[in-house]
Amino acid sequence: MSDLAAPMSRLVEELKRLPGIGAKSAQRMAFYLLGVPKEDAHRLAHSIVDMRNQIQLCEQCNNLSESLLCDFCSSPDRDSKVICVVEQPNNIVNVERTRQYRGQYHVLHGALSPLRNVGPENLLLTNLLERLTEGKVEEVILATSPTSEGQATATYLARLLKPLGVLVSRIGMGIPIGTELDYVDEATMMEAIDGRREL
Repeated sequence: MSDLAAPMSRLVEELKRLPGIGAKSAQRMAFYLLGVPKEDAHRLAHSIVDMRNQIQLCEQCNNLSESLLCDFCSSPDRDSKVICVVEQPNNIVNVERTRQYRGQYHVLHGALSPLRNVGPENLLLTNLLERLTEGKVEEVILATSPTSEGQATATYLARLLKPLGVLVSRIGMGIPIGTELDYVDEATMMEAIDGRREL
């Protein structure tokens, strides 16, 4: 038998499923939400539902988008000859913070990981290969995390993409090995982009 009323207990269980949220944090959040005005709680609930209903993957690069093409793919100001390949959509934020990169992106939605049964067939590569066969792309920058999975993914992609006649480079290793891109500051990311090298 739970010490909490059933609706509160259900909310705590759902909040515990969020990354980095344990039982105590979930319970604190639930009690906080119980104390906010109903309009605020409804606004939060609706924003979650709206996000799930309205966000889709860009048909060109797999970034998160409200329309068929994301802002980067539809912008005439972005250099379509250069594509930066990242593991997840949130990695784009770190690259953009440098204010140096003006090309387009491709999001894999994962990295090779035999231990997690993630193979090449699980990465979203089809539309990247289509873009490269059109012959307009001159360089692909591999900006996967410098973890063992990210390195394996970069090596695999380099072997796959080089025969297509594009320059394949890897972000510089100003980023410490084993660090997720989510935790990299702007200066380090800027140096990593500047120090990229051909594979």
